[in-house]
Amino acid sequence: MTNRITCCIVLYENDIAILNKTIDSLLNNCINIKIYLVDNSPTECLMSLVKHEGIEYTHNPSNPGFGAAHNIAITKAIESGSKYHFVINPDAYFKEDVINLMVSFMSKHKEIGMMMPKILNEDGTVQNLPKLLPSPYSILMRKLKKPEIIYTKFINRYELRTIPEDVIYDAPILSGCFTLLNLEAIKEIGMYDDKFFMYFEDWDLSRRMHKKYKTIYFPLVSVYHGYESGANKSSKLFKIFINSAIIYFNKWGWFFDSERKKINKEALSQFKI
Repeated sequence: MTNRITCCIVLYENDIAILNKTIDSLLNNCINIKIYLVDNSPTECLMSLVKHEGIEYTHNPSNPGFGAAHNIAITKAIESGSKYHFVINPDAYFKEDVINLMVSFMSKHKEIGMMMPKILNEDGTVQNLPKLLPSPYSILMRKLKKPEIIYTKFINRYELRTIPEDVIYDAPILSGCFTLLNLEAIKEIGMYDDKFFMYFEDWDLSRRMHKKYKTIYFPLVSVYHGYESGANKSSKLFKIFINSAIIYFNKWGWFFDSERKKINKEALSQFKI
């Protein structure tokens, strides 16, 4: 039987209790979903998560990176005949149906290539994840957060923070922590660029998708996500972050990027800000 809806969670020595919470929220709310677990861990210590016939486990100890691991599952999803595929972080979960409502909305709007729901912290506050296309200046400002007056004005615009919480809109950048992909669109624009080991691969995919399809923020449903910026706490992850930033701006342009200005202007034109 063809699985119309598929999803993938990429693993790396994760906490099993947290992973079970993620997997249970999927199985409890979408009976026919196919779950691909791609494990980049050195050992098969997470194989115990395969507790349902709808779960397929792949051990990938070479650890080619986040996007490359997701590409393994996306390829399998396309080969299986799936039309809609979710990319889900191992610490994301939901309490009410999210999967079917997002798929239903996308199926009625063929111009949509990607979607993400509202993402919440554990305390229920909103994570500001949809964004305008980044520039080197925006990356620097997000890290420095100073001077406060300039930063506040910048971040409200860049992360679209003044948009009412429940407005559906077309955002140039969507986060990869919980993303619905239209696989017909993926066949056209390509999967994750595996040059990015981690960080910026979701922004790169968003930008490629946004050029030909709508990339929709869909806040009518919400997902909890244990957000933690590893790049701010680990020197190793920070180096990976910087390397990915260099790859991104080498690909799309550093300070001279007329397309970025045009796309961001079009995105802001949806709102009176």
